Amino acid sequence: MFDEIVLASGNGGKLKEFGRWFGSRGIRVLPQAEFNVPECPEPHATFIENAIAKARHAAKHSGRPALADDSGICADALGGAPGIHSARFAGSAPKSDAANNAKMSAELAHQADKRCYYVCVLVLVRHENDPQPIIAEGIWRGQWQAEAAGSNGFGYDPHFYLPEQGCTAAELSPEVKNQISHRGLALAELKKKIDLLYPQA
Repeated sequence: MFDEIVLASGNGGKLKEFGRWFGSRGIRVLPQAEFNVPECPEPHATFIENAIAKARHAAKHSGRPALADDSGICADALGGAPGIHSARFAGSAPKSDAANNAKMSAELAHQADKRCYYVCVLVLVRHENDPQPIIAEGIWRGQWQAEAAGSNGFGYDPHFYLPEQGCTAAELSPEVKNQISHRGLALAELKKKIDLLYPQA
């Protein structure tokens, strides 16, 4: 087993979340900025391919094991869009949550089917050319709500309504969200796979 990994992201929240679990196993999680890892192209059509590309890219430039994630929201009535284009659904630059949400609401306004789901794919590679990346996926289903509600989330969260919770993702406490979200589910699966490959003594 390794004693440190590089997170292929500059997101401080993700660094803290992943660092908590890996830290309990004596593994340090380091931001890719510490190794001056350049931005990775994401030319692929799937979350899995993009996550693998980002993980291999970070491993190549850091010389260490790397963890990457790729995530987004998919609407059933839109054939899975915006999908991998979630971050820039309303345009390439600058990124805007408000613009993305407005476009999603407009696209779904005349659709009877408001079902949508978040996807998160996590990929851990032990080195750049790892022939067996550890891959985990989490899917979180909900419904699109035109009216925004809640301030705890980001991105599409204020419009992502959860019938079983009776609120949007942005109205959940961080503790609850981390347990039931797409990223939380993917992390739980990743933990299981790592424990199978590297049982704790």
